[in-house]
Amino acid sequence: MENSISVLTTVGAHEGQSVSIAGGAYRIVISGEQTAGAYAVIEMLVPPGGGPTPHAHAGFQEAFYILEGEVEVKTETLTYTAQTGAYVNIPTGGMVHCFKNKADKNARLLCTVVPAGLENFFLEIGQPITYGEILPPPPMDAEAMKKLQAIAEKYGQKLYPPDYLDKK
Repeated sequence: MENSISVLTTVGAHEGQSVSIAGGAYRIVISGEQTAGAYAVIEMLVPPGGGPTPHAHAGFQEAFYILEGEVEVKTETLTYTAQTGAYVNIPTGGMVHCFKNKADKNARLLCTVVPAGLENFFLEIGQPITYGEILPPPPMDAEAMKKLQAIAEKYGQKLYPPDYLDKK
């Protein structure tokens, strides 16, 4: 894919759209709009106990660099505690995965998604916040889950029950 954007992109320390998702704070550092769809970069602030439920996205490669703290990353075949300085790559193809902050302090991750597009899912489901703001997770009843699954499918994701990887 040829990138038609040929200008230097700079983003300040707290710039970019921030949204609250499931009790965490996600900041879109670089969007697909800024990279001609090549990739997106998202900073994730994940409080203790936070993190997404098991999910898969066959069309995206997703990589995490742990800036601060630690998260437990699970797939159907592996459980890995990623600590500060660790790097985790979820390849394209639809690997079911999730991560959870099991520590007692916030974790901060830098997530790169190739190609871009997943950031639009976050923007659609998230609630706008100021940088670093943490809101409690919204209630997730059957109706809210149905709506979330429909939006996820629109962006090429499949969601699984919270205990899906516990059975593996």
